[in-house]
Amino acid sequence: MPDLSQPWWTAQVHADRRPLLLARNRIQAGLRIWLADEGFTEVDPVALQVSPGNEAHLHGFATEAIGADGQGRRMYLHTSPEFAMKKLLAAGETRIAAFAHVWRNRERGPLHSPEFTMLEWYRVGQGYEVLMDDCTAFLRLAAKVAGADLLRFRERSCDPFAEPERLSVAEAFARHAGIDLLATVDAAGQPDGAALAAQMQAQGMRVVADDTWSDLLSRVLVARVEPHLGHGRITILDRYPIAEAALARPTADDPRVAERFEVYACGVELANGFGELTNPAEQRRRFALEMDEKARVYGERYPLDEEFLTALAQMPAASGIALGFDRLVMLATGAARIDDVIWVPVAS
Repeated sequence: MPDLSQPWWTAQVHADRRPLLLARNRIQAGLRIWLADEGFTEVDPVALQVSPGNEAHLHGFATEAIGADGQGRRMYLHTSPEFAMKKLLAAGETRIAAFAHVWRNRERGPLHSPEFTMLEWYRVGQGYEVLMDDCTAFLRLAAKVAGADLLRFRERSCDPFAEPERLSVAEAFARHAGIDLLATVDAAGQPDGAALAAQMQAQGMRVVADDTWSDLLSRVLVARVEPHLGHGRITILDRYPIAEAALARPTADDPRVAERFEVYACGVELANGFGELTNPAEQRRRFALEMDEKARVYGERYPLDEEFLTALAQMPAASGIALGFDRLVMLATGAARIDDVIWVPVAS
């Protein structure tokens, strides 16, 4: 493993990192071949946007674009290429993918870099379950290319060639936390924070007076659920409560939950997929709620991309997903830190 006491650009540290970086290149090349064989068009969405995204707990990098008239306009580096790629779907593309550099502020650690590479892809006219198969294929391909039988992160391992485990968020909460999650939302999916707090207290979990339902759900997920996911085999955590799926459509059989899933390996979250919401009025309402929550917690809000909301009305039914490419390389190579698999890490 690379020596953490020396800068990444010293010759010896680079020599230690180089096999991981070459594996990264091979994995990326293999995924590009797979996507091309499946009929995907690779696109290259620009990073500079009018909005970085409208999720309450994602933080963008702001900048100023100065026009030829000398007037400045606030813009942002995107946290995901999602808005741009959905505009391409509205324009007529049907199967697209991008290896996009994205930026997220307030994020730095073994699994987080302020700038990282996201593999995002969309399928028009296909259900979100197909994306689960795509992810499984990608994890297997990465392991094969890296010459690994198992995916690894620290002391944890996962066999990508085993049949994935698929369970709903409600099932995971019942199994790992002893909580009936759907008893804390009403028939329309509106959450009840007091009901969730009461169940958490009964399980000996900490609750703070001003916790929202989403705060509480996140605490249970991080403390009691995620540590059990993706051990031995891939876990697909499916059917998120609608209140936790701002960009996903409701499931056909239960309006309380959405067509949203996440993929875990070795306890690490790798991908976040959706059956995409295409109702612009409902999307606007959900974005407003997300920005209200951001304003409450962080004292700021981001503008809405009005062009995106207009394009959404023309976007066909589709499924889409984002995968943390650097994290996939980490697990395939056994790297301990995300910076070890990024050619030039962000300065500390």
